[in-house]
Amino acid sequence: MINTRIFISGGAGVIGREMVKYCIKEGYSVMVGDLLPMPNEFSKEVLYRQGDLNFITQQELDKFNPEVFVHLAATFERSDETYEHWEQNFLHNVKLSNHLMTLMRNVPALKRVVYASSYLVYDKNLYNFIEPQPNPVKLKEDSIKEPRNLTGMAKLSHEIELEFLSKFNSDKFKSISARIFRGYGKGSKDVISRWIRDALNGDDINVYNREGVFDYIYAKDTAEGLIRLSQIDESGIVNLGTGRSRSVEDVISILSKNFPKLKIKYTHSDSLYESSEANVNKLESLINWLPKYDLEQTIEKIIDYEKYNQPVVKYSNVLITSISKKVPLINAVTKATKKINDSIKVYGGDSNESCIGKHFVYGFWHMPTIENLNFEDLIKFCEEKNIKFIIPTRDGELKYFSSIKYELLKFGIFVKVSDEESITLCLDKLKFSNLEGGNCIPSFEKVEDITENRVVVKERYGSGSDSIGIDLDKKNASIHSKKLKNPIFQPHINGQEISVDAYISVEGDVKGIIMRNRDLIINGESQVTSTFIDDSLEQEFRRILTSLNLFGHVILQAIKSDDNKIYIIECNPRFGGASTLSIEAGLDSFYWSYLESMKIPLKDYQFFRIQRNLTLVRYPKDIFL
Repeated sequence: MINTRIFISGGAGVIGREMVKYCIKEGYSVMVGDLLPMPNEFSKEVLYRQGDLNFITQQELDKFNPEVFVHLAATFERSDETYEHWEQNFLHNVKLSNHLMTLMRNVPALKRVVYASSYLVYDKNLYNFIEPQPNPVKLKEDSIKEPRNLTGMAKLSHEIELEFLSKFNSDKFKSISARIFRGYGKGSKDVISRWIRDALNGDDINVYNREGVFDYIYAKDTAEGLIRLSQIDESGIVNLGTGRSRSVEDVISILSKNFPKLKIKYTHSDSLYESSEANVNKLESLINWLPKYDLEQTIEKIIDYEKYNQPVVKYSNVLITSISKKVPLINAVTKATKKINDSIKVYGGDSNESCIGKHFVYGFWHMPTIENLNFEDLIKFCEEKNIKFIIPTRDGELKYFSSIKYELLKFGIFVKVSDEESITLCLDKLKFSNLEGGNCIPSFEKVEDITENRVVVKERYGSGSDSIGIDLDKKNASIHSKKLKNPIFQPHINGQEISVDAYISVEGDVKGIIMRNRDLIINGESQVTSTFIDDSLEQEFRRILTSLNLFGHVILQAIKSDDNKIYIIECNPRFGGASTLSIEAGLDSFYWSYLESMKIPLKDYQFFRIQRNLTLVRYPKDIFL
């Protein structure tokens, strides 16, 4: 299977990690998507996408163009699911499976889909009993189906969805659903791994219904079985188990041999006794293979693994400052964090306690003004709220945060802002206009120094878009300048105004560029803006951006003159009001920023630009709370 392209959803999980190792060894080209960061054990050959796959796009999948799709990603709980599982089951089982297949069915090279289903689809009355049973019930693929819980319902639902798609796409790809029995493995949440962790910590292991009988299948066997199923030209349903069930008492006995001082707490339970086992006749006939690992071999492997297991990843929260009424920006940040993990909370801060934005964040901080913001108070708030990532949004605070960014790093707090020298240059329009090789419109402190007849007058520092005077004669430009604190003058150039949104990584690489026309401008802000693609123009902007020593989301404002020359007006080293269009077009700035705040390099996260042109219309909207 050398060079076969395989996409594995949930590939950082207990089965996925085994599957990735197997695939790399066999010569596959592997892409993995998972909520978790890329496991250290993965080789550099693996193309990894961290984040919620509910947000993966057609462009990302088409770019890799997998021939095989193995769908492992799912959320599980114990047999008795909690109330909170209601939402998680829908998002990460029902919705996710539907979303992925909605996209995968369109992938040009797709030939094979393997779905990790579960024996939970079978009627529990077939294998649950009031009393312990001497012999396990062999469940066959045609046994009665009556999902045991929400997870079982979701698994059966997607089996039916795949069956539906097969009616229309059988000539393009074939799918098979493997009903996996009682899975366990290294770093799992299953009961065997939990007991091993308890034993290593010297804690009691809590045991009930020790006479229960299960078909335990080791993750390495599950991974190999799924890959073998991906290599055949068959559709439908198949059990994936060992066909050799074992009792809970067997597990306890093996653990006791490895932990002579094992502390066991037997607990009474009113739950029924399970006694189940996979009928694996169909599995063996399809792939001429059966799982080979037994509990005696594998429990020792899991013990060795758990001794050196990495701690569970804990995600920190985000603070957006000067949120004012920047609701689209808040929503964009929230959406980006959900792509990574839905436990991440977005806080907002502003010196105006009545600001609109406070209604759209998880928690609000009535901040002091930036002039009165005490470093210790900032640290205290961030530590109380587990905030490790700060997003400044206003020109007036960029210099403050750039001056303390390295001090904040000592506390593990990452600020998405460029260095102080670069910020100072960008905020001073007079200095910026004199940047060598920047193709900037020249600026002057005196209107008399301009040779052209038509003039633009603006504030030297900050944005000040509402106070700008455009296309004035020199006399009126001089009058208008009296209203400004630090006026500068520029020649007026006729042409199309352009905004260039870009993301620059911490290494200084221009990750991506989105160019857009400013179709309707009100008070200096784009109310209607539309993307366009021009490769030669993009290369010129990339050259200019590389020379500025900036980081994070950056906006260049430019004019393409009537004689097709490009002039840079200014540079805003922050996210702009209409920059949400760039995110929609593929410039995933806040997602990339959060990854970089976790010290995750962006080299493995590709920029997928939407090839069609998009238009953004900004308008006020009512919301009812």
